[in-house]
Amino acid sequence: MYRVYLGLGSNVGDRLHYLEKAVEEVGAFSLVSSASSVYETEPIGMDSVQPFYNVALAIETELEPRTLFLRLKEIEEKLGRKPSTHLKDREIDIDILLYEGMTYKDTMVESPHPRMAQRCFVLEPLREIAADLVHPTSGKTIDELWRQCDVAKHVERTNYQLHLTH
Repeated sequence: MYRVYLGLGSNVGDRLHYLEKAVEEVGAFSLVSSASSVYETEPIGMDSVQPFYNVALAIETELEPRTLFLRLKEIEEKLGRKPSTHLKDREIDIDILLYEGMTYKDTMVESPHPRMAQRCFVLEPLREIAADLVHPTSGKTIDELWRQCDVAKHVERTNYQLHLTH
């Protein structure tokens, strides 16, 4: 069994609905053990004015990284994400942030996520649920990475909390 951390984001339509549906879909094949609050963030690295809702999840799963990646892409498609929406507005984006205690890389997926340490919008929600988690390649905790994150972009905790069903 693997403990895996996911990052979810949505900046199109009913953002909260897309996040809730994605968590429900992930919960159909894994145990969603915790979820951060929902954070509103500015889009980074893309031409958009639509703010994102972002959340971090901790899950327990038996799926290997490549298999999990493919399942997450199926969920994105089911919820309306179109192909070729990388760095474009999207209904849902689900990234594997890291598999606790391990690294993995193939042609489709890399864990830990190669850019997570530079993304405050990823680190802040993840820090809420796993501040002491050690990043397997840097050796730093999520809290330490968050403190070093210098991207001065808007990341604001909302009053929303996703409902987990176990």
